Amino acid sequence: MSWKEKVHEVIYEADTKAGKAFDVALLIVILVSLALVVLDSVEEISLKYHSLFVSLEWVITIFFTIEYILRVISIKKAKNYIFSFYGIIDFLSTIPLYISLIFVGSGALLSLRALRLLRVFRVFKLVRYSGAGSRVAVALKNSVPKILIFIYSVVIISFIAGTVMYIVEGPEHGYTSIPRGIYWAIVTLTTVGFGDIHPVTPLGQLVATIIMLLGYGIIAVPTGIVTAEMTKENVRRNTQVCYNCGEDEHRDGADFCHNCGYALNQDKTAKEKENDT
Repeated sequence: MSWKEKVHEVIYEADTKAGKAFDVALLIVILVSLALVVLDSVEEISLKYHSLFVSLEWVITIFFTIEYILRVISIKKAKNYIFSFYGIIDFLSTIPLYISLIFVGSGALLSLRALRLLRVFRVFKLVRYSGAGSRVAVALKNSVPKILIFIYSVVIISFIAGTVMYIVEGPEHGYTSIPRGIYWAIVTLTTVGFGDIHPVTPLGQLVATIIMLLGYGIIAVPTGIVTAEMTKENVRRNTQVCYNCGEDEHRDGADFCHNCGYALNQDKTAKEKENDT
């Protein structure tokens, strides 16, 4: 294995002792960085320990910078990682402190404060090291078409209900327009119920009752869709990431990448070749 492949095995996979140790260290750093974000937002604590927070943030930023560079150079097709979801998250969670060096002066202080909030993107890095989190992410991705159809149905119901309430209740009861009626329907359908407008007539109250009952059923639909997709994800997958293309959805026991055919375990492949000869 080349040094790039060894680095790749450590930072992309958790099947080895070195890989597990790296992941644990990275998790600790992420949690510390998130704690700094939270504490730095408290004015009393920030005024007292601001200098310490800045120093620690520089240490963490340098650590994440080195990690990001290693991830880029330890994979053959770097653009696959750079433009992937986690690649973008890693980049966004690293750059705020460097940007603060460019935008200096009192007029940019408010902008800097907003840029520093980009550090919360580090919370998404935690999902990468959770098998359950990865399964949920895959289930959500597979559920998108069904959820979009569901949302489309909810929009239609809200439009019809809002129009009916505009006709039944009228402007004298707060339903001054169809958009206002649609707003009420969405608030009621989602069981939020702000209470700023409400039906007064018996017919309007009947329609509201139907909408509220529909709301309870509608809440359960997205959960059912995602749960159904999660039950399909019953194939055990490992943490192996292809060195050649960056694909990370491999089944346990797979020797080759299903995307590009590259050997996932170079040592094992080399030993098999030796045995054949």
